[in-house]
Amino acid sequence: MPLAPRSLKTRFLAALEGIDHGRLTLITPEGTRHRFGSSGPEADLHIRDWRLLPRLALRGDVGLGEGWIAQEWQSSRLEDVLKLALRNLGNLSGWGEPGKLQAMGMRLVDRVVRLNSRRGAARNIRAHYDVGNEFYQLWLDPGMTYSSALFAPGDDLEQAQARKNARILSRLSQGESLLEIGCGWGGFAEAAAERGHRVTGITLSPSQKGYADARLDGRAEVRLQDYRAVTGRFDNIVSIEMIEAVGERYWPAYFATLKARLAPGGRAMVQAITVPDAEFSIYRNRSDFIRQHVFPGGMLPCDAILGSSAGQAGLAIRNSFAFGPDYARTCRLWSERMMAEQARIRRLGYDERFLRSWQFYLDGCAAAFDTGRCDVVQIELCHMDEAA
Repeated sequence: MPLAPRSLKTRFLAALEGIDHGRLTLITPEGTRHRFGSSGPEADLHIRDWRLLPRLALRGDVGLGEGWIAQEWQSSRLEDVLKLALRNLGNLSGWGEPGKLQAMGMRLVDRVVRLNSRRGAARNIRAHYDVGNEFYQLWLDPGMTYSSALFAPGDDLEQAQARKNARILSRLSQGESLLEIGCGWGGFAEAAAERGHRVTGITLSPSQKGYADARLDGRAEVRLQDYRAVTGRFDNIVSIEMIEAVGERYWPAYFATLKARLAPGGRAMVQAITVPDAEFSIYRNRSDFIRQHVFPGGMLPCDAILGSSAGQAGLAIRNSFAFGPDYARTCRLWSERMMAEQARIRRLGYDERFLRSWQFYLDGCAAAFDTGRCDVVQIELCHMDEAA
């Protein structure tokens, strides 16, 4: 990455004059301090290497994350910088957007190279979930739940995850058979089995299947299987934050599977991370750090897409419950717990770049949910002719 020319530095500093939501203290590699913004929450950004600016000019917000991984900038509170950036994106003269050629290349990777065909989906899922169960065990709650918790006053992370599971279980039908699409490490399956459900869980991650099998010890069936390959009908279907890994092209197949596998009178509960309806058309036509570096093949829906996709498949939404601020808190706790275990994570063989990538991802998610750029919803589905 080339050093930043003086003109690029001048443009960057001029763009920061547009900050009107919050205050930023910027420290340059030479030690010069600049202050931007006049009111609101404070954040600090220390540029350690001017190579950050060409990276930002080329790759926008993706470059911001890559610059963090490369240690070209630092902050005492990463989440605060990312929240300030999200709140001021429209005022930063395009510094959050990649160049046209870079944007085209990233979209090509997202939509073609990482397509969620049956083979591609397995490869994409393993790229994220098979980095090592030991890594996830160090910072997830003891139940190994990797989705938003639902907090009540006084809850710790484990209690809030149990509360989330309990809410989902409370919305299901009385039937015993339950299919969980994307069962993770078996936390929800265990809770459902304890409530008397006969659980079939599916995952594409061998690491997750091995862990869930050992954990459940015959109390539920866990399959290494694509959702499109499931047969039979189930009284209930649960899918917790799996739709994000399906890919836009395959959303119809996903909802068609819910329809085909849901028995008459049954209920399907889907927990999904969403983007606002008004921003979906922009979001779907670009990439971001998470799709490039964390979840290959991923794509978030919006509420309108969830409703229309369900309706086209012959399903109706009976209830929708949003709790985005709880996800901000969940991601914040995950990040804090992970960073507190840095030494042990390094002893497992993970390097500084890996840690910084995950820190940027988790703090970025906390910032997105805290500023309303993302939400999380639980939707309850039934067959269309049973909706009345």
